[in-house]
Amino acid sequence: MQGKPDSQSRAPGIKAHPALKAFMCGSLSGTCSTLLFQPLDLIKTRLQTLQKTAKPGAPRVGMFNVFINVIRTEKFFSLWKGVSPSFVRCIPGVGIYFSTFYSLKQHYFLERSPNAGEAVLLGAGARTVAGVSMLPFTVIKTRFESGCYNYVSVAGALKSVYETEGVRALFSGLTATLLRDAPFSGIYVMFYSQAKKALPEEVSSSAYAPLVNFSCGMAAGVMASLATQPADVVKTHIQVSPSHWSTTNAICYIYREHGMAGFFRGAVPRSLRRTLMAAMAWTVYEQLMARMGLKS
Repeated sequence: MQGKPDSQSRAPGIKAHPALKAFMCGSLSGTCSTLLFQPLDLIKTRLQTLQKTAKPGAPRVGMFNVFINVIRTEKFFSLWKGVSPSFVRCIPGVGIYFSTFYSLKQHYFLERSPNAGEAVLLGAGARTVAGVSMLPFTVIKTRFESGCYNYVSVAGALKSVYETEGVRALFSGLTATLLRDAPFSGIYVMFYSQAKKALPEEVSSSAYAPLVNFSCGMAAGVMASLATQPADVVKTHIQVSPSHWSTTNAICYIYREHGMAGFFRGAVPRSLRRTLMAAMAWTVYEQLMARMGLKS
């Protein structure tokens, strides 16, 4: 009679590396949040680029005016203009961010939770890696959303920028991007982790954990968005302009033409989008990681 094969004779199952699982979870969470909140990003970019064409003394254009104008002069689905480069940027970008974050946390904080200062460095480090990796797609996404360029596809846009402006243009706004993204992620992770740490264990492990995580993410997102808004305005001006502005040039231009208020143009739609996207991304990521049996 043929015996049952023992455990050693069975083919071992293929298991993905935990960092790859974190990448997959992050990419999926980035897909959901990007699709939902792309219109807010487009409105933010339009508000910021309107500064360059607005005449002194002209009436201020608000978020709702831009929303109506896009639907009226273009069409409803134009609110998702730039979603293709957003997907190309965010799906791998959010995956890179979360896999880097997970790897750094497992390497340096395996046996304890990071304190507030360490959480800032952890978030900023992960975002720097993702931000530099995806910068060319960030440039293309910003130009798509601005309405100032008639690109047909992401590949065509990359080719056009490379041929007409050189590789330097694909990395324009690097300083401003890092000044925006690294502090945003650092501040976000600090507030998010500290808020969760302050909660009772029974709340964090209850059925309401996703809602609690989302609420902590919302609060952290508002703080981080407001702190990094000026850098976002500077980044947009640099990346939309074909004249290779430096960060200093852009800062001087914005302040000279619009004063301090110019650095907070588009703050409402950006805060809404970044806060909701980050809260959703972290909530989805942590739930997926928990289902895979990994500590996020």
